[in-house]
Amino acid sequence: MTIKDTPEEWQIRSTQTPFSGAKTGVRTDEVVMPDGSVARRDYQVHPGSVAVLALDAEDRVLVIRQYRHPVRQRLWEIPAGLLDVPGENPLHAVQRELYEEAHVKAEDWRVLADLYTTPGGSDEAVRIFLARDLSEAEGERFEAEHEEIELEIERVPVAELVRGVLAGELHNACLVVGVLSLVAAQRGEGLDALRPAEAPWPARPFES
Repeated sequence: MTIKDTPEEWQIRSTQTPFSGAKTGVRTDEVVMPDGSVARRDYQVHPGSVAVLALDAEDRVLVIRQYRHPVRQRLWEIPAGLLDVPGENPLHAVQRELYEEAHVKAEDWRVLADLYTTPGGSDEAVRIFLARDLSEAEGERFEAEHEEIELEIERVPVAELVRGVLAGELHNACLVVGVLSLVAAQRGEGLDALRPAEAPWPARPFES
């Protein structure tokens, strides 16, 4: 038996968008259930996101720390950002995020993991990349604003991040999935066996 997610779409009787924000919105669908009943499902409509686990030659991960208002926490995370340009190549988007948040570039890019953050309440899909062969980016640093004004940047050993995840001290979904996927890949077929950076992403189709 192959364990694999598969596309499927149940009949929708009606749909409304009671809220539309700058980047995301809320949609209400009346969905026909298998027994013929109809249930209302409210969920966040999201453009999708990209994130990058940037790994240096000393087996350290580039992490950032910033305030996240919805959870009232200052979280350690990996660089990430929205796919707010329709059809944008996710690799180009994540390279921009790494430059803007950390002023770093990378020569080797792979796909580490794809996930839905909260599929019961949002259609947000995230692609997490692995970046290696890091170096400082050229040009001026990106001018930060809002929460990113007090952004902290560190390079932390992989083992310390794994310890923090398992101890319940680190909570950002992309960091948790990224770090544990990295360790699994290292102990499995190796990082060079990961999918190429331009691998198809059915959840968020893009132009190459």
